[in-house]
Amino acid sequence: MSMVDVEPRATAGQRFRAYAVHVYTACGVGFAFLAAAEMCRPRPDVRLVFLLFAGATLVDATDGPFARMWQVKRFAPNIDGRKIDDIVDYLTFTFLPLLLVWRMEWVPEPGAAWIIPALIASLFGFANEDAKDEEGGFFLGFPSYWNVVALYAGIAYHFHGPMLNGVLLLILTVLTIAPVKFIYPNLAPRPWRIPVLAGAFVWLGVLIVMTYQFPHVSGWLVLVSLSYPIFYTVLSAYLARRRPGP
Repeated sequence: MSMVDVEPRATAGQRFRAYAVHVYTACGVGFAFLAAAEMCRPRPDVRLVFLLFAGATLVDATDGPFARMWQVKRFAPNIDGRKIDDIVDYLTFTFLPLLLVWRMEWVPEPGAAWIIPALIASLFGFANEDAKDEEGGFFLGFPSYWNVVALYAGIAYHFHGPMLNGVLLLILTVLTIAPVKFIYPNLAPRPWRIPVLAGAFVWLGVLIVMTYQFPHVSGWLVLVSLSYPIFYTVLSAYLARRRPGP
């Protein structure tokens, strides 16, 4: 039997659920298309673009548990779900958010000088076979959350202009290819998985409220929203130091 053949004992329902997960993951490209179409307008609605990014993030956060629960690798092995996921993630987490930062001129001129290095660094991150330590529950390097960075960049530009964003992009570009570890939320080690995931969903809700207020976001809400990234970064550093090996 070929390595890509479906197991003889697989039922039609098992195969259907497995392929449905692949379709669900691929739906993220729909959010990418709609976001790109909006950015092509003469006066794009930035809030709509961010909401589309949030939709893609929700799909990305939930397809993994479905894939494991319905044994996608076992019942739909001829489709590489990881490859679909990486393509959609690069579009919605990296390429389009950074394109939005350039499109809205939220970084100093020439904007491409700040954006292209980040695009290249993230591309290497996605291509790095060691970027995801699924056993340990870590990403290697900054995990290209440029969709979130773009939201904060828009807010920062409104209050401080473009230079702060340029510095932020430079730091995160270096961290993307640096040998530092960040928690993989869906696979975070116990007992931290529930706090990390619950905090992420609460944080997503706060970001949606910030999107509604954009660009005149309340200063206190921005400070509250930063509590989760700080918690996530500090916990990542703490757990990475405790984990043996490289």
